[in-house]
This record gives sequence, structure tokens and C-alpha cells, in this order.
Amino acid sequence: MPDIILIAGAGSGLGEGMAFGLAEAGHEVIATVRTQDDADALQAKAKTRRIALRSQKLNVRNATDIDAILPLDFDILVHNVAQGEGGPISEIPLAILHSMFETNVFGPLSLTQKVARKWIAAGKRGKIVFVSSVSALDFPPVIAPYASSLHALEVISRALHHELKPFGIQVQTINPGPFGTGFNEGMIANAFRWLDDSRNFTKRAALQAEADAIIGAGARLADPAAMIQRMVEIIPARTGRYRNVYPEEMRKVIDICAADAFYLEI
Repeated sequence: MPDIILIAGAGSGLGEGMAFGLAEAGHEVIATVRTQDDADALQAKAKTRRIALRSQKLNVRNATDIDAILPLDFDILVHNVAQGEGGPISEIPLAILHSMFETNVFGPLSLTQKVARKWIAAGKRGKIVFVSSVSALDFPPVIAPYASSLHALEVISRALHHELKPFGIQVQTINPGPFGTGFNEGMIANAFRWLDDSRNFTKRAALQAEADAIIGAGARLADPAAMIQRMVEIIPARTGRYRNVYPEEMRKVIDICAADAFYLEI
């Protein structure tokens, strides 16, 4: 039967794609975005494409927005909110790091805690899906700040999987590789807002060269449409793996990185 699926972070890229894809597959989709203007724009775009979904404002850092979501009835909660920050973690301003963790970790956890409490009280066997990243499982040097926040989210989601399973609530992660949505490029660009050759020991040219090498390789891996299709399949499914890495060949990269860490010398 079709599910009611609430997506936090459906304004662009993979989030918008999965929202439209799930709606086209027959599910009732509540697609949330950060501002009311964004919600209106998404609703207009869906109408133009003749896709039936409901858009709503949800800033996961805003307790009032979260409380406004809680009365809604939905079966599956999908976390896709992401603030991307790149650059050297040895020099990134801590205010930027704090902001990113508020968006990527604490906001989603706050919403999850409240939804889980509501579902458990009602005896609802819901499902929570965290859209993480392959970068949370390996070591991407130029986007270490972003990866660190998603690594924290990985630990949280694994703990939630253990803690909520006795109540019939499923928890799952989806770990996309680097796709051509523009997110990775924007994340690197953000570092150049604060990286200054006169102040920082990491030089702009060196960071750009390393980023070009990584993004250039990643862009050849897969089309975003393929990832969106996998999300449309995984999210409503009530059976499957806890962790879903895509493209599958990225699992080899993760395994190599994990093995290397055991033999890394100081």
C-alpha cells in the first residue's frame, strides 16, 4: 500500500528528485524545505510537472517548525537536510562547524526524537531513513568538515536502529557517492569564503587542485537519476539492508580506506 512519506530537505538535487519520484510512484509525499518561499516554488514546480505532492516549510533548526510538523500523519521520515562545508578542518572557523552540525546532526536528531516518541506512544511501526553519504564512511580530505558531521550522524542512526527496533520502528541509511548535482562543487566553493592565503597555512591553489582531482573522478561514477531511482525503491521498502551504498563499486573504496586506517603511521 502507498505510504505517507515526509522528506526533510526536498528543495533541490537528490531531495527534490526523490520527492517527485516517490509521488509519481503513488506515495503521498510531504516535501519540506527551509523557507516558505522555497515551499511555494516547489509546489509550483510540482504543479507544472503535474505531480501531486504537498510542500511545507521546515527548518530543522527551528523548534517551532518541528512542532508544526508533529501533528501531521506520516509513515516514513526521510532526513535529507544537508549543509555542506569543505576546506581544511585544521583551519575552518568553529562558528561554521557549529552551524553545520546544528543543521546536519542536532536538527535531524531533535525531529527524530519527537517523532519517535509520538510513534511509540501511538504504537506506530514507522520508518526513519537518513540520507548520509559515502564520505561519512571513508576519508575525503577536502570535505572533512562535512564528512565529520555525517560520520556523527552515522553513529546516531546506528544507535537509533538498535534502540527503536524493539518498538517496531525501522531505521536505515542511504549513502550516495558523489553525483553531479552541484552539491559537491558548492561545498568546496564555501571554503573559499574564508580561506585566505595571507592568514591560512592551507593555500587556496593547493585546495583547489586537490578538489578538482577528487570531484573530477567522482563525477564519472553515476548519473543522479540512477541514485534517485534507488532511493525511490529503498525508502518505502520494509525489508532490505540497514546501510545502502550506491553506486555499489563505492564499497570497494570504503573497504580500502578502512583497511588503510589500520596501518596508517603517525
